[in-house]
Amino acid sequence: CAAPIQSPGARHDIVIYGGTSAGVAAAVAAARAGRSVVLIEPTQHLGGLSSSGLGATDIGNKRAIGGIAREFYRRVRSHYDDRAAWTWESREEFKGHGHPAGEDAAWTFEPHVAEKIFLDLVARERIDVVFGERLELGRVVPLRDRRITSIEMESGRRFEGTYFIDATYEGDLLARAGVSFHVGREPNARYGETLNGVQTRNATKHQFRQRVDPYVKPGDPSSGLVWGVSAEQPAAEGEGDAHVQAYCFRLCATDVAENRIPWAKPADYDPARYELLLRYFEAGETMAPWHPLFMPNRKTDANNNGAFSFDMIGAADRYAQASWAERARIVAAHESYQKGLLWALANEPRVPQAVREEFQRFGLPKDEFRDNGGWPRLLYIREARRMIGEYVMTEHECRGARVAPRSIGLAAYTMDSHNVQRYVDASGAVRNEGDVQVGGFPPYPIDYGAILPKREQCRNLFVPVCMSSSHIAYGSIRMEPVFMVLGESAAIAASLAIVQGVDPHALEYDDLRARLLAAGHVLE
Repeated sequence: CAAPIQSPGARHDIVIYGGTSAGVAAAVAAARAGRSVVLIEPTQHLGGLSSSGLGATDIGNKRAIGGIAREFYRRVRSHYDDRAAWTWESREEFKGHGHPAGEDAAWTFEPHVAEKIFLDLVARERIDVVFGERLELGRVVPLRDRRITSIEMESGRRFEGTYFIDATYEGDLLARAGVSFHVGREPNARYGETLNGVQTRNATKHQFRQRVDPYVKPGDPSSGLVWGVSAEQPAAEGEGDAHVQAYCFRLCATDVAENRIPWAKPADYDPARYELLLRYFEAGETMAPWHPLFMPNRKTDANNNGAFSFDMIGAADRYAQASWAERARIVAAHESYQKGLLWALANEPRVPQAVREEFQRFGLPKDEFRDNGGWPRLLYIREARRMIGEYVMTEHECRGARVAPRSIGLAAYTMDSHNVQRYVDASGAVRNEGDVQVGGFPPYPIDYGAILPKREQCRNLFVPVCMSSSHIAYGSIRMEPVFMVLGESAAIAASLAIVQGVDPHALEYDDLRARLLAAGHVLE
């Protein structure tokens, strides 16, 4: 079922660039609506982060998930209802979360299971999937009467279509088509928000709990700063900047000895990169700096946790608009940093013994990412470009102070932004800046206009991942189930536009709403 159906030179009703979970949902929805569709994925794998280690479903209220997204999680449930799926533990021995009794869906899963489900979905609909083709980032996508007619890959291969969907984490198609976007944090004043821009006062989580000296020679500023600390000072509270929240790899690890690959010491390992963490331990910190959630078969989805952890703070700013070659270097730097961190936590004598012993129990799973040595294939691009579209989602929609009038799905997670920089405060101690975690609100609608470029810029493009949102609102929206919902909504809207012979901007919302409800979407 993984074999792509090749049809070079064909024109499609809908061309989808990006085989993320949103891209797959869009392709399946388009095919089910009877549209000809091609799904183009720059790598050799489908599913984006959902099949690259992010196996713990972040959404908040699961009742907000409908449509093909819900179908995906029902398929997860069906897979694990089969006792043959439990290879390293029994279903009864599973100590993790996300498989509640009496529900139709399950919310935690292994990476290879997610990828198989995505492949099964596209195979069932006989979707034309093209792997290993990526946009030429240095070339502008030409528009005719504000419409994309075709997109060209680095290889020279061209894909023509009536409607296009940018389902990438980076927003490469929207940028090449001349659509407005933002990278970084807007000032609070831009949209009348309180949690955007520089956040030093709110950055209380994933923060240093003990005082740590930032200088190479402690107490001597003239000796320079240790690795990972910036000489830059944050701008004024609430002011905008070009900083992007930190990236990491969502780590699939295992504590099953027969299935474990020990942490390897990178060839370029440099203990100086972890000096800050080692000083933090010596100052009295005892917490193991990760957040491992157990998936089935004694594997984890482990995320950043604490002041110095998986997030490579300050290394994400250039990624969104970088060339393919520079992105590869940024990804490699993150991989080297995180692999070195894991080795240090298991082996460096300055790490507390209890922490060393915890990490010595774990390693990479032999039966995941077999073509990549057990390491996740994709870096977790939490945020890159964000379109400035017909409707901008903001903190006001998240809190319910303003309700999006044309709901195409719900978001339900906390406004969650990771740290963006590490600096020296006025007392001469290290601090992190940018982390915001504010919730306590119910699910809220996402407006149809948030996946549409401005009408005067492009009339046949949908953007369900790098959708139109402020930085802090995107921290709530940027969850894989929501991306699937928005991807499906984009395909349904494109199909309806074809039927009615109108631009997506001119669709009657009542007609779109009826189609979405018929597809099982939850809109309010």
